Amino acid sequence: MKRVTIKIQGITPYSASRKTDEIPMMDRESHADYEQRVWRDKVTTDAQGRVCIPAMAFKQGIDTAGYKLGEKVPNRRGATFKNFITSGIVCEGDAPLRVNGSWLTKDDAKPVTISANADGVRGSAKRVPRTFPVFNQWECEVVFVVTDDILTEAVVEQHVKALGVLVGVGRFRPEKGGPNGRFKVLDFVWEDFRL
Repeated sequence: MKRVTIKIQGITPYSASRKTDEIPMMDRESHADYEQRVWRDKVTTDAQGRVCIPAMAFKQGIDTAGYKLGEKVPNRRGATFKNFITSGIVCEGDAPLRVNGSWLTKDDAKPVTISANADGVRGSAKRVPRTFPVFNQWECEVVFVVTDDILTEAVVEQHVKALGVLVGVGRFRPEKGGPNGRFKVLDFVWEDFRL
């Protein structure tokens, strides 16, 4: 097994969309007022208050990159790396964001208000304004543990780069038809990993 620490830098803004169902509306508060009160709470934060991209965003993103690339495994009769990536790569944890060496917090977010589907279903009739947090500049380190030896360093690196360009992370990313959450890889650092 191997562990890889990947330093990435956003090339498009990152926008979070964590649900805020646990924050109740106040008495006589309109939906618009509620959105203006809770939009910063749509980011994921760690115990230190740093804005993070959830580990599952990277895990699901690399799985999607495996599907999109459809790269064939040599000498495996047409098998692709997709299933090996799904079962053989684990993201170690959420990735705290920083810019110019400083950790990002909810207070660093800028609001963007869009006309969204009220029920969350794309193409439904009713649209309502929703406000989301956006970070125009961001970078982070994400750590993957690679448990399957068929996933060489070159294969993993290719799929991480595809994740950054074709899939992205966060709200309105390329996978969902938007431009947000794209990134470039600055560095890969590999090490052997034992349980």
